[in-house]
Amino acid sequence: MIRLLLATIFALSSNLLIAQAENFTFYSDLAQEWYEDGDYFEWTSTTANNDDAEVSIFYQTFGDSDNPKLLIVHGFPNSSFDFYKLIPLLEDDYYIAALDFPGSGFSDKPLDGFSYMLEDNARLLDYFVSEIVEFDDFALFTHDRGVSIGLAFLGHYLDNPNPAYKINYHFLSNSGMFLPLANLVPFQFALLDAQRGPAMIAARKAAPRMTEGNPQALAYSDIFKFNDGDSALLHVGRYLLERAENEFRWLDNLSRSPIPVAYLWGLLDDINPIRIPNYVWLNYLNEREVESSFWILPTAGHYPQREKPEQVAKIVRSALNGEVPDRASENEFMRSYGSRRDAEDAIFVGRSDVRKMEFPSTIKYTPEGYE
Repeated sequence: MIRLLLATIFALSSNLLIAQAENFTFYSDLAQEWYEDGDYFEWTSTTANNDDAEVSIFYQTFGDSDNPKLLIVHGFPNSSFDFYKLIPLLEDDYYIAALDFPGSGFSDKPLDGFSYMLEDNARLLDYFVSEIVEFDDFALFTHDRGVSIGLAFLGHYLDNPNPAYKINYHFLSNSGMFLPLANLVPFQFALLDAQRGPAMIAARKAAPRMTEGNPQALAYSDIFKFNDGDSALLHVGRYLLERAENEFRWLDNLSRSPIPVAYLWGLLDDINPIRIPNYVWLNYLNEREVESSFWILPTAGHYPQREKPEQVAKIVRSALNGEVPDRASENEFMRSYGSRRDAEDAIFVGRSDVRKMEFPSTIKYTPEGYE
């Protein structure tokens, strides 16, 4: 009886979303195709203030389900569509799953006091991989806000003595994952202001819809307008408060994780500058015994997956194909890789091993001169 009731509620919710889409005018073929290729499932929020609210979650899968699995986790203020250029480069060899978190993309966007929490999203990921796509062994790729969700998700996984699946690799990309070193823009602060935030969103909603132009920009415009995504920004943007309170705890999950990590960063990101991954690498990844690699994309900004998708795909393949050198081989790999990499390919950064230098030389230094 309960299952029948839940199925009925989900059907009604799905029908409502279908009706919304039928009443929505797409100006972007890219956005419409992304929507039409997806599906929905129902999620009951675990956040206390949400009072067991149910939301419909949009998701897609790509590729052959017999291939190695890859879970992709999007950031703010966008959705799974952020990976529309990267996924085609990987879907022939990997089975890929991606979803839109509540308040984003084509998922539900409740505005009546709903709290869009990172920890809730982490539990949503657990439900998604175990109950919806049924991944039992997969790699995790996270970006922006999704990095914090992924780190919370990782913590739950590490604390579970009998997890229902195995995370075999962990990719982290550009994110304000350590806010003291971020360079936040006025838009992000305004979202947290009781007066400026609503005024900014009202102005955004009042602007005429984009109906033609650059295909990518047009797609993002449609996705934001779907089910009042502009208004949802005001609520989802509050995640910065949760990140600020928990980022040290979440970063500690990297240090204690036994999962190999590939850390990649677009160098031209001026909101989340290179000082963030430098700090995180040195404090949480550099000393790990398990495989860890750091890659800098010299011509990418905040969105490497759509700015330089070919270069990101190369990193993913290198890591998952076992081509990352062990610690003893890093220096030689750095030299050989550097001599053959293309100008836009990622730069490999080896571990830092601070030590007193000793040279095999018969020449000695003295303050008085060389002897």
